[in-house]
Amino acid sequence: MRIPIQVSNESREPIYYQVETQIKTLIVGGKLPPGTPLPSIRALASDLGCSVITTRRAYQNLEMNGFIQTIQGKGTFVREIKNNQISQSRQQILHDAFEKVVQQGKQMGCSSEELNVIFSNIVNKTFNNGGL
Repeated sequence: MRIPIQVSNESREPIYYQVETQIKTLIVGGKLPPGTPLPSIRALASDLGCSVITTRRAYQNLEMNGFIQTIQGKGTFVREIKNNQISQSRQQILHDAFEKVVQQGKQMGCSSEELNVIFSNIVNKTFNNGGL
C-alpha cells in the first residue's frame, strides 16, 4: 500500500519527523481509518528514498503515541483513536504548523497585523472558494 506522503531534504525538519507528522495527519484527518495496513518499514523507506532507520524511528514514535500498532508476523496497522486524542492531536499539529509560519514571518520582518491579514485571506479563500 502506498500512502500519500512526501519528504523534503531541503526542509529544516528531520525526515523521520516529516513522515511521522504526515502519517499522524492522515490518521487524525480520517484518511487512514483504524485497521488500515501500513507499508512495511523497508517498503516505505524505499518509496520515500530514505533510510530504514528513518522510517523505523517515525513508526516507533507513532506506535509509542498510540497511533499505530505492529503485530508480529502480520504488519503495522492504524489503531483506533479516541475522539479526545484526535482533537488534541489536530490542535497540536496545527499549532506546530502555525508556529513555524509565524516564526518565519517574524524573521522576514512581518508584523502581527500583516500575518493576521495573510492568514484571514487564506482561510477565506480556502473555505469560500473551495481552495486546497
